[in-house]
Amino acid sequence: MLDKTFQPAEVENRRYRRWESMKAFAADPTREAWPYTIMMPPPNITGNLHMGHALTFTLQDVLARHYRMLGRDVLWQPGTDHAGIAAQMVVERQLAEQGLSSQDLGREAFMRRMWEWKVHSGRTITTQLRRLGSLPDWARERFTMDEGLSNAVSKMFVVLYKQGLIYRDKRLVNWDPQLHTAVSDLEVQQKTTVGTQWYFRYPLAGGHGHFITVATTRPETLLGDTAVAVHPDDERYRSLIGQRCLLPLAGRLIPIIADSCANLEKGSGAVKITPAHDFNDFEVARRHGLPMINVLDRDACLNGNTPSAYRGLNRAAARERVVADITGLGLLERVEEHLMTLPCGDRSGAVLEPWLTDQWFMDVRVLAESAIRAVEEGRTCFVPKHWEHTYYDWMQHIQPWCLSRQIFWGHRIPAWYGPDGYVFVESTAQEAVTAAAAHYGQHVQLAQDSDVLDTWFSSAMWPFSALGWPEQTRELARYYPTDVLVTGFDIIFFWVARMMMMGIHVMGEVPFRTVYIHALVRDEKGQKMSKSKGNIIDPLYLIDKYGCDALRFTLASSAVPGRDIRMSEKRVHGYRNFATKLWNAARFCVLHRCYAMPGFESAFVQCTLNRWIVCKVNETGRKVTEALATYRFNEAAQAIYSFTWNTFCDWYLEFAKPILLPELPEGSDSQAETRATAAWVLEQVLILLHPFMPFITEELWEKRNGEGEVSPLVATPWPTFSDISDAEAASEMDFVVEVIAQVRSIRSAMNVPPAAHVPLIVTGGSVRAREQLESHLEQIATLTRAGRVDICDKADCKGAKGAIPVFVRETTVFLPLANTLDLAQEKNRLIKEIQRLSAEIGKIDQKLDNTAFVTKAPAQVVEDSRVRRAGIVATRQKLDQALQRLATL
Repeated sequence: MLDKTFQPAEVENRRYRRWESMKAFAADPTREAWPYTIMMPPPNITGNLHMGHALTFTLQDVLARHYRMLGRDVLWQPGTDHAGIAAQMVVERQLAEQGLSSQDLGREAFMRRMWEWKVHSGRTITTQLRRLGSLPDWARERFTMDEGLSNAVSKMFVVLYKQGLIYRDKRLVNWDPQLHTAVSDLEVQQKTTVGTQWYFRYPLAGGHGHFITVATTRPETLLGDTAVAVHPDDERYRSLIGQRCLLPLAGRLIPIIADSCANLEKGSGAVKITPAHDFNDFEVARRHGLPMINVLDRDACLNGNTPSAYRGLNRAAARERVVADITGLGLLERVEEHLMTLPCGDRSGAVLEPWLTDQWFMDVRVLAESAIRAVEEGRTCFVPKHWEHTYYDWMQHIQPWCLSRQIFWGHRIPAWYGPDGYVFVESTAQEAVTAAAAHYGQHVQLAQDSDVLDTWFSSAMWPFSALGWPEQTRELARYYPTDVLVTGFDIIFFWVARMMMMGIHVMGEVPFRTVYIHALVRDEKGQKMSKSKGNIIDPLYLIDKYGCDALRFTLASSAVPGRDIRMSEKRVHGYRNFATKLWNAARFCVLHRCYAMPGFESAFVQCTLNRWIVCKVNETGRKVTEALATYRFNEAAQAIYSFTWNTFCDWYLEFAKPILLPELPEGSDSQAETRATAAWVLEQVLILLHPFMPFITEELWEKRNGEGEVSPLVATPWPTFSDISDAEAASEMDFVVEVIAQVRSIRSAMNVPPAAHVPLIVTGGSVRAREQLESHLEQIATLTRAGRVDICDKADCKGAKGAIPVFVRETTVFLPLANTLDLAQEKNRLIKEIQRLSAEIGKIDQKLDNTAFVTKAPAQVVEDSRVRRAGIVATRQKLDQALQRLATL
């Protein structure tokens, strides 16, 4: 027997343990079934489950469960990412509390500390994924720094190096002076601020008091200038091109060059060129063969390449000192406020420094070409399709990838240096020793490069390395390429593009056939969640309060392609009510002995009500199946929600109650068929809902027929839903449902008290329509609170005069309300409410007619305004109709 209420906390843990024990999620490479593969975006070991995780893993789990039930050999490959800088920062903070740092411990001791932390804390996220109901093949879980994947990373680095795609070079990188490492362009956050722009006069060589004025926001890098650039078409400076000027404070003569990097309309039109501390200036220096002078050290303090007065000053102090000294020389022309952006590290928050240093790079341009073609040719498709444009834009402007990071935690670069600096790139230390001996003709001491690889290097290999590459495993042969990648738009550059490049280059085929890009989860006001705003919603809190199924269904039903999700606790509460509705419906079926009948064939039911619900089940099943096949999660969820709540619970079970009640002779044909049909419908509902709400559906599945062993729902085949319709049953039941719905709508619009029994008078219509109504008079009377329903042959039958008419097809249903309502008072209420709604519509129209609002407001806000307007208009129309009916009385 089912408990009176569903208790998620008690059910979820028990059900998940059982799924794990029966290995319900295990892929089987030996099966003949068609494989279906999803590579889990490996969450960071530093992570705790947040709402973005909850969304992406819910959608992946929906797909995995659905395709398992379709009979596919599903591999949902789980794993976690070592998280590079993010993980090292966690342990660094722990050390800082003890007054220590990673440098104090040294590499080996720090790495031991990292692994200890990983063992104790690194499984938090996977434990939380289990609470979300995620069911990947846990037995195959990988870690990006496990032995197999680490060997694969070294192998890949060596291969790419020997193909000439990885190289070491002195280039500008984004340097984090707090973390003391290079970071990628994608890890830079641009923060807008109001800064200062100084205009300095650089004396012309031999100019006898003549100057060229340059504008700069970075006086502290002045000491690294190696040229001044002007635009070749700038008439003001044409005569100065080729001359030299004196660099203040440094006393060096630097050339005045012509280059289009100078903007005629910006600043003074002349710009200082500091190649070692500005990315644009670096390219200018390469074009003109200028020297590159690095004037900052790893802490962003001025170094030994500057005059002694400035050495050791940090950026702020150096800026103040330089401006003061320039002013003292009379070379400061003016100062202006200047809107600017500061590049900040997304991990440390420190202002990053363009810094000239030796790093390892990967030339990804050739790889990008193949990856672009793969999408253009449709071998990989983006859903929604518009994300292809974002992908193309980045790939077509791709820059060399800086691979090296100056931290301890990560894959150490497999490069060893000989006594003369000659580099040996090999997969293992022993291979490097052998190569060095062959090179030098004797055994020599080697030193391994101290840098580690960018975390995204190993992540880019995930679709094939997790399957066993470089070994040619049966998993690699069977499950690659994968079917779909489900991820957020924010890592299209970080991860998706790089996996495409690596996968095609190494495997000769795309890593996935479809990339489904889900939206961002925002708060209920449409704002991005952040700690500073205090609007973060913890998914574990929602699971504890409302149950996992309610959260999962909320996320899936909100996953409209291309539209951000507005998350609110109220919505989760609403879907918890849906779970309660489902539980009560199943409990009703069990209480009335609606048990599955062996050999039951839904296609052969005789009762009109049962024929109708069978058609509705098949229609809903086709909708859900088709929607999931095209990643329209919201449409699939809404289809089964609408059927379960409305068609099954509110209509079918209500219509079936008189048949199922024990007053009928036990064993009557209609009762037996209705019990079997209700049981069958419940089974189909549980199957269709299972990918979205796995816990409650599995619990009900086991208990739907009372006691006894049953095969688990998670392993139950997905049905084939027929497209055969039953026009006669659909016409009858849809007609009766429409009559009841229309009467309820009028009662609601007229503010009829729920307890008031208003009789119905039915006139007109065909003989068949009357027969259909007469077959369901008891249900109509009950569900409309009519008390009684009279069918008259004439339109002017007794009681119809002065009653409100409801027109359903060719039939008219009258509601005599004169004795129930104060009609004049109701008329005034309707008029006031219509006026209020009209005013609301007017306010929204003012906003939507405002070009500034439509063009500047977030697209989601504009769309929400349009949706809200449509809802208010629909309500006003109903009230207008009610008022018109009142006017006829």
